[in-house]
Amino acid sequence: MIMTKTAAVMMIDGFEESETMQITDLLRRAGVDTKTYRFQDDEYVEGMQKIRIRSDRRFGEEVKDADVIVVPGGRTCAAKFIANEEFMDTLRWFDANGKLIAGMCSGTTVLEAAGVLAGKKATGYTGYEEKLKSAQFVHEVAVYDANVVTSQGPATPYPFAFRIMEALGIDPSEIKGRLLYKEAGGR
Repeated sequence: MIMTKTAAVMMIDGFEESETMQITDLLRRAGVDTKTYRFQDDEYVEGMQKIRIRSDRRFGEEVKDADVIVVPGGRTCAAKFIANEEFMDTLRWFDANGKLIAGMCSGTTVLEAAGVLAGKKATGYTGYEEKLKSAQFVHEVAVYDANVVTSQGPATPYPFAFRIMEALGIDPSEIKGRLLYKEAGGR
């Protein structure tokens, strides 16, 4: 019996809408059972561009059942994630249990604050080399090392989602073909 992979994509006020929705869409296209999680009672979460997007579920213990937890970026959301001790403990739990953790753009600073980047290759937004001090920073678009996937920023949800797929054991080549990714110059 083939087990469907699962992903928990986090949404908190100030999240970057295009990153979050593109990542969610791509993972779903790959057959990953992907749910978005909020930290508030209202199911609509306001993003960085003031777009309100409906989330699937409220954050809770069930997130730990996911195969991967995804922390997208957004200028103001990183501090909100970091201030949420339950969420930070969940990231540490994922790391301690060898489960996959993914962060892009300012989401990488959340992973740094949780201590899950220590000694691992990671990438991040321009200038984040100074913010991701515990990681071995590399200047690549998307990086997968040990149990962590990181990506640079708003222009990188596609390579980021493809790396997550690869880390989950899913070959993204069919999706890349359907999206004309190679013809568009994607790597």
